[in-house]
Amino acid sequence: MDWLNLKGRVAVVTGGGLGIGRACCDALAGAGAKVVVADMNEKAGSEAAEETGRRHDAETAFVRVDVSLKSSVDAMVKSVLDTFGSLDILVNNAGILIPRLLVDPAGREELTEAVWDKVVAVNMKGSFLCAQAVAREMMRSGRGGVIINMASESGLEGSEGQSVYAATKGALYSLTRSWAKELGKHGIRVVGLAPGILEATALRSEEYERALAYTRGITVEKLRSSYEKVSIPLGRPGKLSEVADAVCFLASDRASYMHGTTMNLSGGKSRG
Repeated sequence: MDWLNLKGRVAVVTGGGLGIGRACCDALAGAGAKVVVADMNEKAGSEAAEETGRRHDAETAFVRVDVSLKSSVDAMVKSVLDTFGSLDILVNNAGILIPRLLVDPAGREELTEAVWDKVVAVNMKGSFLCAQAVAREMMRSGRGGVIINMASESGLEGSEGQSVYAATKGALYSLTRSWAKELGKHGIRVVGLAPGILEATALRSEEYERALAYTRGITVEKLRSSYEKVSIPLGRPGKLSEVADAVCFLASDRASYMHGTTMNLSGGKSRG
């Protein structure tokens, strides 16, 4: 993907050890970027950095980070600068999803303050802390850069049994627009990407599917079959590689006039 002209640019992908994040690391490295895999999971993160670097003969590094802690995020940025000397791209991808009902008469899977705080801390506060720390460095360097916030189609439509997750993703739409108004004058583009239903990954665990099926009053088997039956005009779930390709495009100068907007990537999915 030489036409993207990402060669030599330094990209940080939070939650880069698994799922969408790992696919993004692979695609960015394949496009010539120097990639930092930032993740809480040391095993997955370090393996992703090593395998990505070997596959593409690319410069990669792993940094352990808890995006919900300012001190950890600041240390991540320092580590990136110490290793590569600059920072050009942030993919704000780290996120968690814990299915819960607002009210569960059975008391089994009800949304608690602790769950609310945990999801908000990672998905919303974490995106804020990472964007702030990275934007501060981009402004200091005068080189500009790109911040890509990983939203979700559920941030606009809502999601049964996943209200707090959907709320945090909805917030990213507004944060993307607001930060774009603030940072554009400094040569920093801010864009969002909102995937819909994607192919299964290791992050779609049995525990997650059991909880989500319960909140929707269906079996796990019916939940799994519903992934294929939702109204997706293209007739299939999205691929992780398709999300990663979109990230590479948004990070490149080919998208140089895309700013303050969130791109939908859902195969045309709708409720109708």
